[in-house]
Amino acid sequence: MREGGLDAPVRHPIDWRDPDFANAEKIDAELRRVFDICHGCRRCFNLCDTFPTLFDLIDESVSGELDSVDSADFGSVIAGCTLCDLCFMVSCPYVPPHEFDLDFPHLMLRARAAELKQGQADGMSAQLSKTDRNGKLAALAPGLVNWAGDTGNKLTRPVMEAVLGVHREAALPKFHGKTFVLRAKQSAPEVDAQAPAHGRKAVLYATCFVNYNNPGIGEASRYVLARNGVETQVVYPGCCAMPQLERGDIAKVAEAARRVAAEMEPWIDQGHAVIALTPSCALMLKFEWPLILPDEPLVKKLTEATYDIAEYVVDIAKTEGLVEGLGALPGGVALHLACHARAQNIGAKAAEMLRLTPGAELTVIERCSGHGGSWGVMKAHFETALKVGRPAARQVANSGKQLIASECPLAGLHLLQGVERQDGDEKPDTDTAHHPIELFARAYGYEN
Repeated sequence: MREGGLDAPVRHPIDWRDPDFANAEKIDAELRRVFDICHGCRRCFNLCDTFPTLFDLIDESVSGELDSVDSADFGSVIAGCTLCDLCFMVSCPYVPPHEFDLDFPHLMLRARAAELKQGQADGMSAQLSKTDRNGKLAALAPGLVNWAGDTGNKLTRPVMEAVLGVHREAALPKFHGKTFVLRAKQSAPEVDAQAPAHGRKAVLYATCFVNYNNPGIGEASRYVLARNGVETQVVYPGCCAMPQLERGDIAKVAEAARRVAAEMEPWIDQGHAVIALTPSCALMLKFEWPLILPDEPLVKKLTEATYDIAEYVVDIAKTEGLVEGLGALPGGVALHLACHARAQNIGAKAAEMLRLTPGAELTVIERCSGHGGSWGVMKAHFETALKVGRPAARQVANSGKQLIASECPLAGLHLLQGVERQDGDEKPDTDTAHHPIELFARAYGYEN
């Protein structure tokens, strides 16, 4: 048996319909097997709070080994995992094809799926995970919703904390009354027929966040692609169901995968690439969906056609070449690489893209922001999330750059809060964390 493996990680399909998948005894046995291996290795100690929580449980037990840890205490470890996938994709030497066959994030997913089936899941998290419903309702009165969600609102935020469990100091994304899909229907940027990449066609999968919370990311993406000769359509059948995956509701994820894949199929057949505008959604389409529905041909077709937005722009640059007209980004950029972008195993595409701008000055940050989706805004986790993200926030604060960017908009919001808590007078003078495609559009002269 080898001590560790250097082979590329191989992920097994998730056998979520097998009755044994939710069997409590078998889950406990697998948790103990995996936790004991992690205890002996400890390579992932600094990735998130889950592993320190596990190691503290073991170290503070009677024997100092896993055998004296009560299985009832495993809940804090399971709840702490944000499914970022970095332990599996980046750090763990014991992932398949190694004999130990570890997949820590998917084991946490299995444990949560069992908790959900047994009625142990938090009901309020189910309401927060309904991003399409919440986005549509918020779009009816975005000014009121944004007023209520502002961290400076001493009237509503304590109530939200008490009722929803959302920490009163956690920054929340804004909502827009005019969604990205609606904006796309009303106008489209002119496609440059002289650009080297003219003839390409792409469908932008709007994602719930871009559609309801930050349409500017979508508009900047359409602008950059049109400047480079790419004809785009905007399609949004619904959320990718990452929030449901975080809860262990795999059936809901499968339902979303089938719906989105069916609507994307005609576009793919017409020669369109599918571009996801946020890395979490790209990860779902490329990696999680085909593991949940490995025998569904439409899901496989969608997976093979999907790009992350930065990945697609870099592909244009390497294949046909970009159209001229890029300018510099004065002040430089502190660029945070999102965990779900790194887990796609495509390289640092956002950094590659921004380095295409003249005289690019980048500080690239490859540490977790600590946000972890809805996990990081909850009262139970907010301070822990800031602690996990402190090294990344410190790097941003000390970067000497004036622009902040993150591929994950929620991570960007969280990093801004972490930077606020850093000491020193040289912190970036900005209250905005951009998506890299927004800065790339700015380099082309785009003004939103």
